[in-house]
Amino acid sequence: MTKENKISRRKFINRTAMAALSAGLIPGPFSSLKSIASNANVNRNRSSYKAIVCVLLEGGADSYNMIIPAGNAEYNEYANSRSVLAIPQNELLSINPLNSDGKLYGLHPSMSPIQSLFNSGELSFISNVGTLIEPVTKEGFWDGTNQLPLGLFSHADQIQQWQSGRPDLRTQIGWGGQISDIMGAINSNQSIPMSVSLSGNNTYQHGLSSIEFSINEEGSAGLIGYDDNTSPYNQIRTTALNSMFNHEYNDPFKNTYIKTIKNANSAGIEFMEAINQIDDFQSPFSENELSQSFKMIAKTIAARDILGFERQVFFIRYPGWDHHSDMLLEMNNMLPVLSNALSEFNAVMNEIGTNEQVTTFSMSDFARSLTSNGNGSDHAWGGNLMVMGGSVNGQYRFGEFPSLALDNPLDVSQGILIPQISTDEYFAEIAMWFGLQNADISNIFPNLSNFYDINSANPPIGFLNIDI
Repeated sequence: MTKENKISRRKFINRTAMAALSAGLIPGPFSSLKSIASNANVNRNRSSYKAIVCVLLEGGADSYNMIIPAGNAEYNEYANSRSVLAIPQNELLSINPLNSDGKLYGLHPSMSPIQSLFNSGELSFISNVGTLIEPVTKEGFWDGTNQLPLGLFSHADQIQQWQSGRPDLRTQIGWGGQISDIMGAINSNQSIPMSVSLSGNNTYQHGLSSIEFSINEEGSAGLIGYDDNTSPYNQIRTTALNSMFNHEYNDPFKNTYIKTIKNANSAGIEFMEAINQIDDFQSPFSENELSQSFKMIAKTIAARDILGFERQVFFIRYPGWDHHSDMLLEMNNMLPVLSNALSEFNAVMNEIGTNEQVTTFSMSDFARSLTSNGNGSDHAWGGNLMVMGGSVNGQYRFGEFPSLALDNPLDVSQGILIPQISTDEYFAEIAMWFGLQNADISNIFPNLSNFYDINSANPPIGFLNIDI
């Protein structure tokens, strides 16, 4: 065997899968490999349709300029720490959390749709969440007695850890993908995966046996010109492709490759046939990529019965949050896009009656330093998150909002705050709501026990309505 032919079957299938995904297709052979775990591990008491929608604010969003303390004393601490980055107190959009800690809070003035969602009980904030292997103190951070996440403050490491749920190792296996491994068999459709990405390949949806079905805001791209009778060239192309699809090759690798492309193409066609049956929504979406991606997710959810889905995992990447400079200007431009997209998606979920069945949540590489580097902020650690949907305990601010005064007990340097809630707790609560059993949750998040007893009668944080 030549050097070029020395490739394992697993590597070949993986490479073939990635090639299919690059065209927006799903590799068919993986459908037979999905759900390594027994389907008995799925909690059948939660078998009605559910979807989780992950919005990754790629680059590290400055979330302490999203939700801001508004009371005079706390605001003055914020303004002193943030200096030129501080939002004027009189411009903050007021919110009214149901759980009062005796303090006032406001939102960035470009987040009025989020303000409305919060005050109407359809969205909540979770304060000071970040990657942790174990609880960390300021002293333990500096003297080395606490184990810290690998590559802390590194984009590459932290964005991977938010998607993998494993701050203690570097892995391309994501926690959304592992959920799909376990629960994929609950869907009657085994041609199209549970995980659907609007942002191409990603760690979050890459499981041990499952990968994402990659589409764009127009849907599944499919093979260009296939089954298109509008031109003689495409008719010839279709005939040639069908000849390849139906041929049996002696080389098993060739057969695997052709079957992968054939099944991928068929899945793309099946997907688009279902999507095309969905009528236009009454609630409009803005004409930008993020809103249109949410619109395609909404169409996919609306087509769930046609497609045969009981569970789905969606992923959207919204890049551009690495604001080392021009932070105020960039956030003024980006926050309205994010806020409007979330509001538009929520309106359509209400319109089609799936709001209680869909939970949308944010994550980002990390928050950013409270101190300014001139006209931007640098990489930090714990930050604030948003969760939205009918099953969310809305109009709450969960977790202890940290002091934003410099040199406080959580500030390790320049306003870099130690997280008080671990990503494990955040992700585990979403997994519980989605229907995973405790044993599976503990396997996906092995560090969870450092923060939470999986056999507790209460959820880790409490932002979702869960029957435990």
